[in-house]
Amino acid sequence: MIDYAQARRMMVDCQLRTFDVNDNAVLDAFDTVPRETFVPKGREPFAYIDQTLQLDGANGGSRCLPAPMVLARLVQALKIRPDAKALDVGTGTGYAAAVMANLGAQVTALESVPDLAEKARAKLGSSIQVIEGPLQAGAPEQGPFDVILINGRVEVRPQALLEQLKDDGRLACVFGPHRNAKATLFVRAGNAFGARPLFDASLPILDAFATEVGFAF
Repeated sequence: MIDYAQARRMMVDCQLRTFDVNDNAVLDAFDTVPRETFVPKGREPFAYIDQTLQLDGANGGSRCLPAPMVLARLVQALKIRPDAKALDVGTGTGYAAAVMANLGAQVTALESVPDLAEKARAKLGSSIQVIEGPLQAGAPEQGPFDVILINGRVEVRPQALLEQLKDDGRLACVFGPHRNAKATLFVRAGNAFGARPLFDASLPILDAFATEVGFAF
């Protein structure tokens, strides 16, 4: 039988700490939230491997549970403070939302696939609001947000989401075409939005943010 608590500790020590994740609160959150709870049934033994895991029920197979190293670096870049208002876009089964809530954020989780939204509600309980709707539209009624996390790769600038940030708010995602994608941090300053590449990364494309959809910002 797998000792999942030990597996989480090994993930933190051997994957996160060695990939420049050095924020103790972030490390503690990843050591606390049971990732195995959020993977598809029967794949619990793979919960802590250094790979992105596809989620059942995702349209076109595009929804995923990002690899721990990538997700932890994105969460760390957001610099989440207690009581921050956070939006988790493409929440899937809710793992990233649970991590941000563990950091003290007030989290809204957004999912466009009804089956996944139901799974997220079941796993997250009543402390995190899970809403259904188009990912690119965000959740303006719940905003503005201090931080926004996108669980997947985006090829177009997520302008509607950026506009739901508070001044000095931050959005983290994997941005760009597949072979040249980078984890990217957007920061709002008034009506301007700066972008800073963080590291090379790759995640499945979210259809709502694919160039072929035809969005232009």
